[in-house]
Amino acid sequence: MEEQWNQAVEVLDGKATDAAQELTRRYGEPHRAYHNADHVTAVLREARAIADVSAEDWAVLALAICAHDVVYDAKPGDDERASAEWARRHLTAAGVAENHIGKVEELVLATLGHQSDDELAHILLDADLSILGADPEAYDEYAIAVREEYSAVPDDAWRHGRAAVLRNLLDRPGLFRTAAGKARWDSQARVNLRRELSRLE
Repeated sequence: MEEQWNQAVEVLDGKATDAAQELTRRYGEPHRAYHNADHVTAVLREARAIADVSAEDWAVLALAICAHDVVYDAKPGDDERASAEWARRHLTAAGVAENHIGKVEELVLATLGHQSDDELAHILLDADLSILGADPEAYDEYAIAVREEYSAVPDDAWRHGRAAVLRNLLDRPGLFRTAAGKARWDSQARVNLRRELSRLE
């Protein structure tokens, strides 16, 4: 992750700062059972697999992926906005051009509602949700880890809230936006989501 960040900054004519080390520190925070460095590494890997973009666009996308959960206090909305602000602050310090900073910020904020018409955002959002289409064992590990991050929520409230999230996902006509994402993950994702939902109901 540090290497990906520094390489992307260099591609965009920026200079190295302590941002990469701070990424590692933040993603290593003890309350992160799922939204940790392994998650970022997986999103980078899956995005690379489905992305057919220029080196410059990949650099912007990689920076957004690295930053998208850098602030994570299990406060949806606040976390994404704070992560976008973190990216802006550190990329400004690195001397990255404003047009690139604005795009990274836009991509991070796209994870707030998982809604965007932007091609790069579609890649990020699909890769971020790729765990939904993982093999059943990996999906179950993800579900357990997310529950751990919300351990302060009582079981009944968790089951009700999580079931609502799963139903919302299953009601979408398409979970993934890119053609590659749909082909790779959609079918298995629906199997996994239905299986988890059946356990919660």
